Amino acid sequence: MVVLATLAPFQIATDPLNLTIQIAFLVGPIFLFMIFGQRFQLIQYQGDVGRGLSRLSLLRDKSKQTLMGYVTKRAPGNQEVSKKMDDFLEYFTIQPVSMDPSGIVKKMDHILTTQDDRIREEVSQLMPATNEVERSVIENMAGVAASMNQIYKVVRHFYLLGKKSANFYLIYQLYMILPTLLKQADALVMAMGTLEQGQPLGDGIGPMSVGLLMRDLPKSKVERDTVVAETSYKNRKVVLLKSEGPKGSLGELDDGLIKILEGEHNDTKAIIMIDAALKLEGEKTGDVAEGVGAAIGGYGVEKFKIEDAAYRKGIPLYAVIVKESIIEAIGAMKKEISESVGEVHKSIYRIVEQTVPENGKVVVIGVGNTLGVAQ
Repeated sequence: MVVLATLAPFQIATDPLNLTIQIAFLVGPIFLFMIFGQRFQLIQYQGDVGRGLSRLSLLRDKSKQTLMGYVTKRAPGNQEVSKKMDDFLEYFTIQPVSMDPSGIVKKMDHILTTQDDRIREEVSQLMPATNEVERSVIENMAGVAASMNQIYKVVRHFYLLGKKSANFYLIYQLYMILPTLLKQADALVMAMGTLEQGQPLGDGIGPMSVGLLMRDLPKSKVERDTVVAETSYKNRKVVLLKSEGPKGSLGELDDGLIKILEGEHNDTKAIIMIDAALKLEGEKTGDVAEGVGAAIGGYGVEKFKIEDAAYRKGIPLYAVIVKESIIEAIGAMKKEISESVGEVHKSIYRIVEQTVPENGKVVVIGVGNTLGVAQ
């Protein structure tokens, strides 16, 4: 009796009109969701992506304002400088054709060198009163602001395209990747403040590790923005190579290594490269790992040239990496990363003892941005 009393309000009406109304009330929403459910989801995702796009716009404007603020302080009243910085945000590089892969590395190297030379010349001509460190900061900040501008424009393009065509899957893909893009954009904007203050980046752990080893040693320039020094460890000669600091530079480590190997150090027995590497989720920031191969990022030109030089001379390549996230790599160097230097040095010495015979030679290369990292 209790069960019947409970179900009493849900008894099906015997009147045809009431029966039709009840069926429509119960089944109608199901059909509406089946027919218009994707449309409802599209509206929701469009709203979320639109709000994310607005945030990207704010972050882009903030990065541009930081760049302009740094520049105008050093060139007050110079309207040409402000205009040129705007032009830098739209600067692009066309990669060489790869239909015939033969010689593509040389072409890529030539194009990238032309790009770097042009930006340096533009900044030097516009701001001749600034020093090398300030000019390198402007170049780095312009690169970050240009990246922010490109991220915003690409997301806006696909958002408007998906909205115009009511393409659910295009909007949904944007919705899925937008949190990651926003996290990277936040990191880029934070990096602008780090660059402005000339602080070391997380990516600078490689040059920092080698720079500490060559401290108080006589140094010479082997290539543009690239310095070399020599020391010894347990009857083994150690050649130290890094990009020149404290200005923000990546140096020309590949050409510097080739010149070293083709010169008086052509009897090198091993090459050790130190660089930051992206950690996997769950791994600890600042952990040090050892491996083999050329530990260097970028477009692949430097990596190819280093691997080719080592292969032609039969020199083994060893790598020591410090694990960090992409956000930590482009932001101010964290304590956990800087404190890994001691562990990096232990790894270097262990590899030297195990792979280089007494009276042999080893080249140790610090890879990364040297902003705020001297030698």
